[in-house]
Amino acid sequence: MGLSMNREVFITCAVTGVGDTASTSPHVPRSPKEIAAAAVEAAKAGAAVAHIHVRDPETGAPSRRNELYKEVTDRIRQSDTDVVLNITAGMGGDLVFGSVEQPFPLAPTTDLVGASERFSPIVECRPEICTLDCGTMNFNLGDYIMTNTPATLRALSKMMTDFGVRPEIEVFDTGHLWFAKQLVKEGLIEDPVLVQLCMGIPWGAPNDLNTFMAMVNSIPPDWTFSAFAIGRDAMAYPAAAVLAGGNVRVGLEDNLYVAKGQFATNGRLVEKAVNLVESMGGRVIGPEEVRRKLKLTKR
Repeated sequence: MGLSMNREVFITCAVTGVGDTASTSPHVPRSPKEIAAAAVEAAKAGAAVAHIHVRDPETGAPSRRNELYKEVTDRIRQSDTDVVLNITAGMGGDLVFGSVEQPFPLAPTTDLVGASERFSPIVECRPEICTLDCGTMNFNLGDYIMTNTPATLRALSKMMTDFGVRPEIEVFDTGHLWFAKQLVKEGLIEDPVLVQLCMGIPWGAPNDLNTFMAMVNSIPPDWTFSAFAIGRDAMAYPAAAVLAGGNVRVGLEDNLYVAKGQFATNGRLVEKAVNLVESMGGRVIGPEEVRRKLKLTKR
């Protein structure tokens, strides 16, 4: 495959995530005020899209409370900084078995709810993009499974399309991309199709370049994709994504460090991504160009 560098790049900043990172870095935002401020900081640094999770403001634990999402989105919209809002619809799919020998009863950390409840923050906040985690996966350690059945994904896809919000198809492994194509074939997801390749998350697709390019080469040429990796390779992936024809995601959801031993902020990670894209001869595009490219409706 020849080089197919993308020269019109948009950057997504995933500002907080749900991992146990708030206790590790002082810069991971917890409260709605902090999360909104982090999204605005990222936008001012050059991110066109802000990917939003929320946390319990007191504990930093992941949350899916609608009022927290509403406060975050209201604060961002009331700022003087434009950014495309991308809210997760991935919460509520956590299945945690009791133990290897006694899987039932399920562990109290299980958080499984129906498709409509998972989609309720999107209805409440009316973002332009929301995520669709396109498969089930053994996620990291222990007895935790990220649960997204084919029936649930079909239901969520229809809700997103009917509501007029653009799905960002989160692909953690090759089978997820295969099923994404099926959703498009069935008319449950409409053009333009947007994909996020999520690399290096145990136990999905490893973040080696052979796997990455195999996934890139499986994406239809008329789709738009971004890519990221977590941890120590996170800041190498903007270059890989752009060279492969894609767009960039950075942020404290994926990586806490801007250099070895140096905690990052969301703004600093975006600045590094902007500098990298521009040094490669690309141009970083803003939210209005992203809206035209992806046919988004700003609310």
